[in-house]
Amino acid sequence: MGMRLTAAAMALMGFMIAPLDRAAAVEGGYGFYLLGSTTTSAGVLPPPGTYVINYNYFYSGSTDFAFDSAGLILDGGVEGGVYGNVPAPLWVAPGKVLGANIGFLMLIPIIHKDVDAGASLSLPPPFGVTISRNIGDQETRFGDLVPGFMLGWHFGDWHFKTHMLVNTPTGFWERGNLANAGFNRWAIDNAAAFTWLDPDIGLEVSAMAGITYNWENPTTQYKSGTEFHLEYAVVQNFSRQFGVGVNGYYYDQVTGDSGPGARLGSFVGRVSAIGPVVNWNFQLGQIPVLTNLKYFREFDVKNRLEGDAGYATVTIPLGGPAN
Repeated sequence: MGMRLTAAAMALMGFMIAPLDRAAAVEGGYGFYLLGSTTTSAGVLPPPGTYVINYNYFYSGSTDFAFDSAGLILDGGVEGGVYGNVPAPLWVAPGKVLGANIGFLMLIPIIHKDVDAGASLSLPPPFGVTISRNIGDQETRFGDLVPGFMLGWHFGDWHFKTHMLVNTPTGFWERGNLANAGFNRWAIDNAAAFTWLDPDIGLEVSAMAGITYNWENPTTQYKSGTEFHLEYAVVQNFSRQFGVGVNGYYYDQVTGDSGPGARLGSFVGRVSAIGPVVNWNFQLGQIPVLTNLKYFREFDVKNRLEGDAGYATVTIPLGGPAN
C-alpha cells in the first residue's frame, strides 16, 4: 500500500512538474506581446522614412504555488530571468491610406531565458514522506518573427495609431523546455492608441489598449486564452532632448485556457505594473538618436510570475525625418 501511494505521489508530482511552463496562465506563462513596450508616444507613427528600433528588454520574476488535498501537500515555485534584444526595422510609406500614414515593421527577437522550478510533495501520516524535485533550463535562441503594420493619424496636438502584429511560430520551441524563446503557436495582437502632446508646455499623455488572440499549440493541444493589455504614460518633456514621467501597464486574461493540453484547468492571469520613464535624445555625429528608458514594478498578480521589468529602447532614422 505504501509503495503504491508513494508511486502515485511521484506520478502526481511528475504531473505537476512536467507542465510548469503552463502552471501560470497562458502556455509558457506569458504572451508574445511584450507588456510595457508601447507606453510613451503610443499614438505616434513617425513621418515617412526608414527607421531601426532596437528594444532591450529585461525581466526577473518568481511565483510560488501550494496545494493541499486529503493531507497530500504539494508546494514549490518558479524563478525566471529574461533578456531580449529585439531589432525592429520600420518603414513608413510616403502615401496615405484612409487619411493615415501606414508603416510596416518586423520584430526579430533574440531571447536569453534562465528558468528554475522546484516542488516538494509531503505525504500524510503514517507515511511521513517528503519527495522533492528540481528542474531548470537556460537557452539563448531566436524567438518567433513578428511582422506587423500600423496606421497613424495626426490632428494638431492629437495623434492616433492602430497596429496589427502577427506571431509566427518560427522561433526555438521544444516540448518540456522551460526556457523556450518561441511559442509554437500563431497569435495576433490588435491595438489602438492615442497621444496628446502639447509642444508649448512639453506635456505628453499616452495610452494604448490591445487584444491578443492565441491559436492552439498543435504539439501540446493547449489553447491559451484571449489577453487584454492596457499601457499608459504621462511625461513632462523639458526640452526636445530630455523628459521624465511615469508609465505602467495592466494585463487581464479575459478567457481561460482550454484544450486537451490544459490539464491544470482553465487558468486566467492578471498583472499591473508602474514605474518611471526617461526620454533622452542626442546626436551621434549627424544622426539623431532617440532613447527611452523604462522600469516597471509588478503588483496585483494572479497566476503569473511577479517581478521587475525594464526597457532600454533606441530608435535611429535611416532615411526621412525622425519624430
